[in-house]
Amino acid sequence: MEGGPVTDPVQVVVAIDGPSGSGKSTVSKEIARRLDLGYLDTGAMYRAVAWWALDQGVDLSNPAAVVDAARNAPVEISTDPDRQTVRVGETDVTEAIRTPEVTSHVSSVATVPAAREVLVDRQRQVIEDSGRRIVAEGRDITTVVAPDAEVRILLVASEQARMNRRGAQLGGSQNADALRQQVVGRDAKDSTVVNFSTAADGVTTLDNSELNLEQSVQAVMDLVLRAVPELA
Repeated sequence: MEGGPVTDPVQVVVAIDGPSGSGKSTVSKEIARRLDLGYLDTGAMYRAVAWWALDQGVDLSNPAAVVDAARNAPVEISTDPDRQTVRVGETDVTEAIRTPEVTSHVSSVATVPAAREVLVDRQRQVIEDSGRRIVAEGRDITTVVAPDAEVRILLVASEQARMNRRGAQLGGSQNADALRQQVVGRDAKDSTVVNFSTAADGVTTLDNSELNLEQSVQAVMDLVLRAVPELA
């Protein structure tokens, strides 16, 4: 018989945390593409629940109602880095979850600990369903969702760099105050329930304030290949 033995794909979970505008989504997707891995944007899951809660008239000031929303929202998120789609039931909300309205309410979901527990379970299931071949990014991936990941990185950047990136991502549609609220304001709210500014033990901090996209991707790729050389 021709050919050597068939080997299973290398299992690797790359966990990347960071504040708003640190570039974690863009970098994570590119790493997933280059290594033929899945991609999970956990923030999109919180946003989708917030969208559903607003659509259903859920009282986001009521923690019990928020937990029910996290448990019942029919959210589906693709793990294809080239075609990221988010659906809630039959509705494609890929674009809708990025609107200022949803952004201003997403912390109402993300800061309820019991709601986070529900969504963490969902996120862990996505990781398992990928065959543990995935790049997952968010706020608490390295510490809560996948503390056993083969690669754990905290991606950080200066406040000005993060605001500049978010402004470019939004096509200059937001003024400085609105950008600060989206970047700094959101981080301040979420930091009440999860620490994504200081790396936990075993997590590598990477400051990409002065790096462009390709340099940021290469820096993360170097860390991944150092930890899992079989991927090279």
